[in-house]
Amino acid sequence: MTSPIFALFDPTYFLVIIGLVLSMAASGYVNSTFRKYDQYRSRSGVTGTDAANYILQQSGITDVGVTQISGNLTDNYNGQTKVLSLSQSTANSTSVAAVGVAAHECGHAVQDATNYAPMRLRTAIVPLANIGSSLSLPLIIIGVVLSFNQTLIHIGILLFSLALLFQLVTLPVEFNASHRALKILGEGLTQEEVPMVRKVLTAAALTYVAAALSTFLQLLRLVLLFGGNRDN
Repeated sequence: MTSPIFALFDPTYFLVIIGLVLSMAASGYVNSTFRKYDQYRSRSGVTGTDAANYILQQSGITDVGVTQISGNLTDNYNGQTKVLSLSQSTANSTSVAAVGVAAHECGHAVQDATNYAPMRLRTAIVPLANIGSSLSLPLIIIGVVLSFNQTLIHIGILLFSLALLFQLVTLPVEFNASHRALKILGEGLTQEEVPMVRKVLTAAALTYVAAALSTFLQLLRLVLLFGGNRDN
């Protein structure tokens, strides 16, 4: 019988390491891509904030506010408060990268305004995903300590899978927001700027792909460790 103390640190831990490497690589790639295209000023000369306000206006969205927050690439859209937050690296910059990021967040606002189904689904499963993330590993650990209590372990694995479900649902939401951003910005960008913005948005989307893969690998590890029946 595998010792409960070491059960969580067996050779399958390399799956977690692979996931960590993927996430770090994706994060490094999006930051380096943003820095690269942050050096190119958009021909229109508008800031990220200007671009966001213009896109919202053109989309007929009047109930969303645009605000600036601290940090770098911390941009986000909150559908509950109807606030589109742009980081310092985006809000006041006139770079192609900043305009692209601002447009991406506006894409989420447009999704919200048009009741985009995957976004509604993601919002609906947020509470379940939060519960799963909070309780899954504690239940698994308790199950291991209690001589591999299969009921607790399987419930923990099931709860952990909710986090993966959330990240999988997030993928079409993010890719669609980027598609909307490119479509919205199409007329305002030059032929040289379009591929630059596309590369920034693609790099950002890859972080979500990496996160989903990382979570899948963690889930796979848990299934390999505890998914089958164990003899006492």
